[in-house]
Amino acid sequence: MAGVASGVDEHQGRWFQLVIGIICMVMIANLQYGWNLFVDPMSHQQHWTRATIGAAFSMFVLAETWLVPVESWFVDRFGPRIVVMIGGILVALGWSLDSAAATLPVLYAAAIISGIGAGAVYGTCVGNALKWFVGRRGLAAGLTAAGFGAGAAATVVPIQYVIAAHGYQSAFLWFGLAQGGVILIASQFLRMPAHKLAATVPTPNMQAVRSFSPLEVLKTPIFWVLYVMFVLVASGGLIVTAQFASIAADFGVAKQHIALIGLTGTVLTVALIIDNVLNGLARPFFGWISDRIGREETMFIAFMLAALAIWSLSYYGHDPVMFVVASGAIYFTWGEIYSLFPSTCTDTYGFKYATTNAGMLYTAKGTAAAIAVPTSALIAGAGDWHSVLWMGAIANVVVAIMAMAILKPMRAAQRRNAGA
Repeated sequence: MAGVASGVDEHQGRWFQLVIGIICMVMIANLQYGWNLFVDPMSHQQHWTRATIGAAFSMFVLAETWLVPVESWFVDRFGPRIVVMIGGILVALGWSLDSAAATLPVLYAAAIISGIGAGAVYGTCVGNALKWFVGRRGLAAGLTAAGFGAGAAATVVPIQYVIAAHGYQSAFLWFGLAQGGVILIASQFLRMPAHKLAATVPTPNMQAVRSFSPLEVLKTPIFWVLYVMFVLVASGGLIVTAQFASIAADFGVAKQHIALIGLTGTVLTVALIIDNVLNGLARPFFGWISDRIGREETMFIAFMLAALAIWSLSYYGHDPVMFVVASGAIYFTWGEIYSLFPSTCTDTYGFKYATTNAGMLYTAKGTAAAIAVPTSALIAGAGDWHSVLWMGAIANVVVAIMAMAILKPMRAAQRRNAGA
């Protein structure tokens, strides 16, 4: 089988694969978390509204997520290398096309291309980590997803500089080519394990008796409970991350200067750096916790904290320092969904089809983008950010309760029935 590791020490090989996956994830981070930096420059130069530019973001997320099951199907059969290699090419092509986009249809086409490329990289790297780290799936998925969450932090200032000095088109082109090139090189080293690995540590989360095929997964109630939970909590986070620069501008803090924990600059710049770092740290942190105390318990804690953070931004976000603090708390308590949900899915449905099954669940992010981003933009268009943020806070409370009251007993019953 192409892309299968052979003759490689499993312990060393898995950490090498994890590092390569993280590098690839860092290279697609800007496609989502750097998008905020381009919205206002595009709006001013092309005279497009925030809503029409926001539609491109929604298309990117839809393409990134809804095609992951197809891409993951190829990974489970042919290995990760070829899929990530194609993803790198599409990443470079998408942002290069963004640099030349003078009409909205071209911008939307570029968003779709970028989304397909990012999804190919994201789904493959997370799925590969889930297969290599049995028993530590929360940590492994978290570390991998951290590359996506925190990867944009290092390039916030460089992208802002290039946009200011050379225009947003140059930033799209240069960063797009660089990011795609690194993915293309890193993809050549990706492999998947030759066989199902034994759990490295005892875990309370896993049924290890059988692997469910994708069609079997779709017939189980647990999957749809997970899907609804993912949609609700992802909606709360996407409301903030998709509109972050606009929220800061409308709250009147975006261009105010601030000095905080050694960082100096505008509130928007400092917040984006801190938020992206915290977004990345959240994924391995909560993933590691969930490996030890349980997925559902960790979900309850994280989502209740997320609800408090979103509420805090609504009520205290007009203060520059509180805007940074509250937004950082939101990113920290939202990023963990990208470790908790894929690890829960693989624990529940087994090793063999892990990439495809986790990919099917990941489409919930696309569903959330299709619902939350345009709805929030419409409501906020009337200047009502408080209602938008309240919606996100309530969604997190609902999901936290669902984790303990619905998901936990359903998964426990499945493990008993499977004899795990």
